[in-house]
Amino acid sequence: MLFHLAFRKELGRNFGATLLVLLTIVMTTMLIKALGQASSGRVNPSEVLLVMGYTVMGQLPTILTLSLFVAVTATLTRMYAASEMVVWFSCGQSLASFLRPLLRFALPILAVIALLALLAWPWSNQQIQGLRERYQGRNDIDRVAPGQFQESRGGTRVFFIDKDSPGSQSASNIFIATAEKGKQSITTAQSGRTETLGAQRFVVLSQGQRLDIDDTTGATRLMEFAEYGAQIGERELAAPRPQERPRYKSTLQLLREPTPRNLSELSWRIGLVLAALNCGILALAATRINPRVGQSAGLVFALLAFACYYNMINVGQSWIASGKVNIALWLLQLHGGILALSLLWLALRQGGCAIWGGRKSARGDDDGAAPQAARAQCAKAAP
Repeated sequence: MLFHLAFRKELGRNFGATLLVLLTIVMTTMLIKALGQASSGRVNPSEVLLVMGYTVMGQLPTILTLSLFVAVTATLTRMYAASEMVVWFSCGQSLASFLRPLLRFALPILAVIALLALLAWPWSNQQIQGLRERYQGRNDIDRVAPGQFQESRGGTRVFFIDKDSPGSQSASNIFIATAEKGKQSITTAQSGRTETLGAQRFVVLSQGQRLDIDDTTGATRLMEFAEYGAQIGERELAAPRPQERPRYKSTLQLLREPTPRNLSELSWRIGLVLAALNCGILALAATRINPRVGQSAGLVFALLAFACYYNMINVGQSWIASGKVNIALWLLQLHGGILALSLLWLALRQGGCAIWGGRKSARGDDDGAAPQAARAQCAKAAP
């Protein structure tokens, strides 16, 4: 049908453009955040793009929902402004007639959002946490970066090696400061290397000295050495430990363990899918043209409505986690209430157009059809 095809085609163009813009903004933001984490030592600098990709994947359900909301609002706003809605109304289409092609366009997007929210979200969180734990669990010598002071895993030692060190297994101009068990020691050496014996790793320093300071008595002792060796940790890194936070658990695991915290996470994932459906219907019911405020008012309303809706989903998540509300009752009240409000709003606008057009016909149209001016007035001034 020409009406359905034209409407879905324009929705597709606006949805693609909006999604591209939002993805660019989110990817830029996440890249800056990942670079900040890498500079602070939380993630491996060589895995910044990987962390950014997993993070964007986890944010895709929200991005797709907002893109759908903005696309529907922008499409209807343009159609009202160009008097295209008047043409469709004159051809016998009503405002409710847009609901069917809208749902047909939105169903594949809703399916993708459901897959991302229920499956990809916990998986991406697990991957990011695994990367962080493997990087944080590396041995002390692996933490050292040339030209930078680096703290050991336990926080008891600080390392520094020369920026012009010859290779990854050797270094020059080494500085090590240690504080443990009421004593402090400062070790310097002209060069050093790492050696592996079995499952243990050692650092061997050459041509240096060590200064020990007793914090209790203040006594000091200075030693010089030709070679000095110290164990620095295991050869292999330990596997990442399993996470107990609900955001790292699969949806099936949340269903098997219906604790308040798990149910709160489950309500958030389900809420993203229901919110996408409600946002599309709400945009159809709420979009209109008011010459006094301009065409941008619809987009501003879409952003504000989405922000309020998303915040209510987060508030409900915290309430369910604290046991203040039941998950089924909250889903019914929030998402069912928004759906009922959207359908009621759509029905009121639909009835307003019908009543307006009926009054015009009763005033003297010979052929029983509303004049073009009355239809335009209905399309633009419907509440």
